[in-house]
Amino acid sequence: MLRTVIYQSKEGISYIQLNRPEQFNALNREMLDALLHALQETEQNTDRIMILTGGGKAFCAGGDIKMMKDFAEKKEFETVMSLIEEIVLTLYRMPKLTIAAIHGSAVGLGLSLALACDYVIANKEAQMGMLFIGIGLAPDGGGHFFLEQRIGLNAAKQFIWSGNTVSAAEARNIQLIDNITEGEVLSAGQKIAGKLQHSPLIAMLQTKALYHHQNMDKLKNILVAEKENQWYLRNTSDHAEGVQAFLQKRKPVFNGE
Repeated sequence: MLRTVIYQSKEGISYIQLNRPEQFNALNREMLDALLHALQETEQNTDRIMILTGGGKAFCAGGDIKMMKDFAEKKEFETVMSLIEEIVLTLYRMPKLTIAAIHGSAVGLGLSLALACDYVIANKEAQMGMLFIGIGLAPDGGGHFFLEQRIGLNAAKQFIWSGNTVSAAEARNIQLIDNITEGEVLSAGQKIAGKLQHSPLIAMLQTKALYHHQNMDKLKNILVAEKENQWYLRNTSDHAEGVQAFLQKRKPVFNGE
């Protein structure tokens, strides 16, 4: 049976690989459960560096649209959104230096998870976007928080509202990501990790802990607000139209309701 998330610890580095390659690593309920378990395992081990990657041709295509269709029941919606919240908080407070290594696409919830990492690197062919607006929704997974942290408030709003994807070069230009590589992105991540292993990691982790502790309450509040937003927006006609248009592979016709 295919493991939807692959976790391993090797030579002081924890590796977490999203592994639904045929679905471009779109996150369903099973995969979210597995990701949380892998993050909790990583949180407890003695490694000081973690690399998050995607298997196959993409980093992560966001939340699985089929899972979203099950959200008509508020209980299931609450369960999944609480799971996402726990994943994000575990990743944000991770007592390691974390590296997201992006290739292919990183969109929606997938981009939120990447931006939760301390270092974000991407292959030059990578594409990134929030894309929630295309189905009449707003970002979740802390996307509002992480975008504001990286590119500033106004730029974050406009990035979210545009519904566009950006190239790695554009993402680097607006400081959405930190580095671009022409070669295999995991190798580039390992090279960064190797340099970090010869740095004063304890001091670096203390700096991370200081900043993240100061911002934890804001992130928690945003995650709660995002959950409330998603439930409200799921019941709008724009969202229904966005999902139908996505499934029918056509451009949505929104009416602002």
